[in-house]
Amino acid sequence: ISDDPELQLPIFILVLLLYLFILCGNITILIACKDPRLHTPMYFYLGNLSLLDISCCTVSLHKIIITFITGDRTVTFTTCMAQMYMFGSLGCAELSILTAMSYDRYVAICKPLQYHMVMNPRTCGILASTCWIFGILQVSPHIGIISRFSCYSSIEINHFFCDIIPVIRISCEDTTFVQMLFFIEGLLTMIVTPFLLIFVSYIFIILAILRIRSTSGRLKAFYTCSSHLVVVILLYTILLNQYLTPNLSGTLESKKLFALFNTAAVPMLNPLIYSLKNKDLKRALKRIFCHENSTVT
Repeated sequence: ISDDPELQLPIFILVLLLYLFILCGNITILIACKDPRLHTPMYFYLGNLSLLDISCCTVSLHKIIITFITGDRTVTFTTCMAQMYMFGSLGCAELSILTAMSYDRYVAICKPLQYHMVMNPRTCGILASTCWIFGILQVSPHIGIISRFSCYSSIEINHFFCDIIPVIRISCEDTTFVQMLFFIEGLLTMIVTPFLLIFVSYIFIILAILRIRSTSGRLKAFYTCSSHLVVVILLYTILLNQYLTPNLSGTLESKKLFALFNTAAVPMLNPLIYSLKNKDLKRALKRIFCHENSTVT
């Protein structure tokens, strides 16, 4: 993140605390989702989102922690490609899960009487599996091309993990095609596919909320969507600045900052946003821990 020797310890402490908070927060959500009363589509997707957040931050932040402990800043080419692939696939899967969550909210608010019939366990399982498979397949073309590069102008990556843009920049081969492919697929996977689907879902949701006559009913309906909407806006703002802004040399440091927000801040905020005022999660945790305590005694 920085080459300043005086900043290494504060950065290590910050990253370690963020990582521990991410683990604790998202594992807490996964534990709460074990409660039978939370076996609903909303919490099923929330559990998938927490699992993706844990995996994504582990893939990207573990090297900072290992580097500080061991002093070894090297990474093999195979490990670099694997890290790039895992981070990209998990990120795409997360965008897809957020899209599935928007569809779940659309059905819950716009078609409440058909909700349990439409969002049955089979449908939820198919949607979640599709999201994970889409993430795995989407980044394969980019990594396949980059892994065949045989010439690099430097052995130093100006980043705190192997991300696609910093690796492309140090290649001395013609990267025009892979950059164009990355940009086009980025638009398709970040804008045309997930974002537009989320946007359309929320248009119908807002229209349905406006048709509710009581103020309390409108507030309750909006409250069920507010957490998801905040996460979507935050994540897309970061991703657009990190990957789809002009690729100028002077923006590398700012892109590293956005990458840190993407890999640490968003996974840390997700448990806070979803569980801060979520009474169902709090009750589920109390029931689980009370049951375990009674079992032990």
